[in-house]
Amino acid sequence: MSVTDLSDLFEHTLKDIYFAERHIHKSLPKMVEKASSDKLKELFQTHREETANHITRLERVFGTIDKKPAGEECPAIEGIVQEAEELIGEIDDAETLDAALTAAAQAVEHYEITRYGTLITWAKLLGNDEAVKLLGDTLAEEKSADGKLTDIAEDRLNKKAA
Repeated sequence: MSVTDLSDLFEHTLKDIYFAERHIHKSLPKMVEKASSDKLKELFQTHREETANHITRLERVFGTIDKKPAGEECPAIEGIVQEAEELIGEIDDAETLDAALTAAAQAVEHYEITRYGTLITWAKLLGNDEAVKLLGDTLAEEKSADGKLTDIAEDRLNKKAA
């Protein structure tokens, strides 16, 4: 895709996060399976449901710019997920694995938070109020998930892995 203006950049970044959300949605069941902490498993399961809603919202955002939903490969999210999968194969201790899974999940959340924040700013500049609302709802959920991961890590996981 050729990027010549802010509208093109918005669409390109929208495709990036759409790919990322779909990739994350496919990866979360493995994280649920590998997590030993019930709280972490529950958080991953809940966030998978939220991620399905994020995908639906993104499809609605595509509609606001009269484009079909489409993903564009996102090497950043692929790298974060690949790193997590490599760690899963290397760590035997359950608490340490939970700490690694939590860190990987937070890396994903931080990536998503930056993408959604940027898209919201650009949607405002482009006068796309519907996109601002849809993306804002998702951003709030991503920040909430990140906060919950931090709480789990600080309350239990990192201490047990030490």
